[in-house]
Amino acid sequence: MRTRPTLTWTPPAGLPPGTTDPRPVADALRRGGVLVLSGAGISTESGIPDYRGEGGSLTRHTPMTYQDFVGDPRARRRYWARGHLGWRTFGRARPNAGHRAVAAFGRHGLLSGVITQNVDGLHQAAGSDGVVELHGGLDRVVCLGCGAVSARAELARRLEEANPGFAPVPAATNPDGDTDLTDEQVGDFRVLPCERCGGILKPDVVFFGENVPPDRVEHCRRLVREARSLLVLGSSLTVMSGLRFVRQTAEAGKPVLIVNRDPTRGDTYAETRVALPLGETLGGVAERLGVPLD
Repeated sequence: MRTRPTLTWTPPAGLPPGTTDPRPVADALRRGGVLVLSGAGISTESGIPDYRGEGGSLTRHTPMTYQDFVGDPRARRRYWARGHLGWRTFGRARPNAGHRAVAAFGRHGLLSGVITQNVDGLHQAAGSDGVVELHGGLDRVVCLGCGAVSARAELARRLEEANPGFAPVPAATNPDGDTDLTDEQVGDFRVLPCERCGGILKPDVVFFGENVPPDRVEHCRRLVREARSLLVLGSSLTVMSGLRFVRQTAEAGKPVLIVNRDPTRGDTYAETRVALPLGETLGGVAERLGVPLD
């Protein structure tokens, strides 16, 4: 029997409380060498929901797992039908003040790098360079047969042609690019194979139940080793893919700072958690440091 990954986390009693004082974040950035680790919460102000915050998608939606996608053609049909609509929403999303602040901090030499758990490409759209996409990017598609990587926009064009008139209204869009559709709305949506080998196409993202490529993990570990501190932005750190870097930073005796309105699984490792909205907080920090966002 397949087991689904743990998607929820309940904060235990005794976690250190959050603060509304962003000065420790400003102080860390002023010293430089800050490695940013961002999660879905930084993109909510761009209209992309998060997983676990108030009204988060996990309250109504279980993300697609790698095992289901590979092993069940009906699951693939549902995913691609829903994801085809979700891609339209992601394509319209624009960077918000949080993304622009991270890009500005990078331009002013305050960051040592950016790791994102998001698949929306908004850090890059805001102007951040060298972003490590821990879970991949929705703007690419990979063939599970021959390994060819192609542009999601091209597949979207092919899917439009193969499914003329497909325009159901989804109940919601989720952080992984999936949307909420009923089986009736999915209907007989046509899934397309790889043009090169006829293999199964998959978005170039790490599904739940799938491992982050080891070389990518090691690259992130190296970034942690080289950084002076770690700044977590908008992540609950529920899954180990991000939490491991928080633990590594703390074990090395370096500061961990978190900006997230809700408690996180990494709070016990952090010097502070600023419980304020990200755009407002990072914009205020940028102003305090004299860093223009544009």
